[in-house]
Parts: sequence; C-alpha cells; structure tokens
Amino acid sequence: MIKKVDHIGIAVASLEKALPFYTEVLKLSLLGIEVVESEGVKVAFLQAGETKLELLEPTNEESPIAKFIEKRGEGIHHVALGVDSIQERIDEIKEKGIRMIQDQPKTGAGGALVAFMHPKSTGGVLYELCEKKGMEEQHG
Repeated sequence: MIKKVDHIGIAVASLEKALPFYTEVLKLSLLGIEVVESEGVKVAFLQAGETKLELLEPTNEESPIAKFIEKRGEGIHHVALGVDSIQERIDEIKEKGIRMIQDQPKTGAGGALVAFMHPKSTGGVLYELCEKKGMEEQHG
C-alpha cells in the first residue's frame, strides 16, 4: 500500500531564513520553490537521499501553515507517504475507521494528488497520502 516516505513537511516562518541551514550546513540540493495558492504556502523542496524535505512558508495569515506555526511553532508538520491509486487508498483507510481531512484527493505541490489523514485518528501525526503519476523525475 505504501511505497515509501515521499517527503517530510516542515513548517517555517521564512524560507529565506531557513534555507541556508539546509543548503549550506546540511548541503542538501534545492530542487525548486513554488507557491501553492490554494493552500496559502510557498514550498521549497530539498533532496535528502531517497526522501525529500518540503519546507512550507505561509503566504498569508489564514494559511493552515500560519495557524500551525502560531499554535505549535516551526517544525515538522507532516509525513507524506507515496502511494499508487490514491482514491483506493483513501477508501481503504476510511473503511478501517481512520478519519480523512479530504475524502477526495486534491492537487498539491508539484502537481501531485494529495489527501491528509486527520491526526486525531493517527496518534497525533499528520500523514499525507501522495500520488505522483509519471512525476518521479520531478521535484514534488
């Protein structure tokens, strides 16, 4: 069902301030930066071996990331699990009693189809299901 940990999302107040740690200290390659208007975030993808790190900067005060930082501070926001057939995975997970934040996948960063499980159903961890059809060579 789960192919791999696709990426780990990390909430940051400022990409400009956060990126030097990742690129200069950790020496990770910056794969790209994009804005996802629908989520109110600016994201930077970094390659960390087989997994990516996704830095998430809020673009407005109503952004879920802005609210996360306000409540919990900067830090790990979510773990994204790479899957095939995301709608089937959503349906299976719901059948097992796990609450989804989205019942239908939506388009996320890099054009991936994504859906989040509610952390109250998963021991406090926000998990994202992430399907990338023919996108393995791309950053997101």
